[in-house]
Amino acid sequence: MIYGLYLSAAGVMTNSYRQDVIANNIANAETVGFKKDLALFDQRLTEAQQRRLAASGTLSPTSRLLENLGGGLFAHPTSIDTGQGEFEPTGSPLDMAIEGDGFFAVKSAGAGGETRLTRNGQFAIDSTGHLTLSNAKGEQVLDVEKQPVQLEPGGDVRIDKEGTVTQFGRPVARLGVFDVADHSKLSKQGGTLIGYGGQDLQPATSATLHPEATERANVDSATELAALMDTQRQLEANANMIRYQDQTLSKLVNEVGKIG
Repeated sequence: MIYGLYLSAAGVMTNSYRQDVIANNIANAETVGFKKDLALFDQRLTEAQQRRLAASGTLSPTSRLLENLGGGLFAHPTSIDTGQGEFEPTGSPLDMAIEGDGFFAVKSAGAGGETRLTRNGQFAIDSTGHLTLSNAKGEQVLDVEKQPVQLEPGGDVRIDKEGTVTQFGRPVARLGVFDVADHSKLSKQGGTLIGYGGQDLQPATSATLHPEATERANVDSATELAALMDTQRQLEANANMIRYQDQTLSKLVNEVGKIG
């Protein structure tokens, strides 16, 4: 009976975790360049299974029966779904969307700023003339040489489908679009920024740029809502099993085990 409590508790914890992941995806369904998270699970082996005791024949029949039940669910670290989002035309000459694999590289302002990746192509020009992300922090966008794109304050700025940044009709820089070998090492860094685990940044040769457009979040709200309702039902079912087993244990201790 205690074993059943452990299994049900594992079900509550993993489904609560999945619920949080799905809720965050839904909350960012309208965030430009957002990549949804995936809550991944696997069957958890029991201690005896891990030590290969179940196959050794040293367990009693009852223990072998319990071992066959498994150890419940095991939650893996959250993975990032880098699938393509839909394009949304904006008409802004500083907006850019990526089709295919690849990311823009941005760097925090100041010496020693950390370089991170993003699919958010909403750009702006700050007071110092740097091309930046149009968010509160204003990370500087990097060119193909991994250097901040420096412009003159004011003036007509355009970005073409090749990523060439022009000002006053003259080419100034070319946007860098990079990729990494192992996407499993990507990690969310807040907002739409993504860390790449210290891997080498390579040019994304298969990426295509779309000027005057942004990439919507790759979140299907209807699918996520259905998954959220399914997760809530599973969480409630496991919570009910905990309550039923607790009631059974209470009767066992207070009634069956009572000495007359």
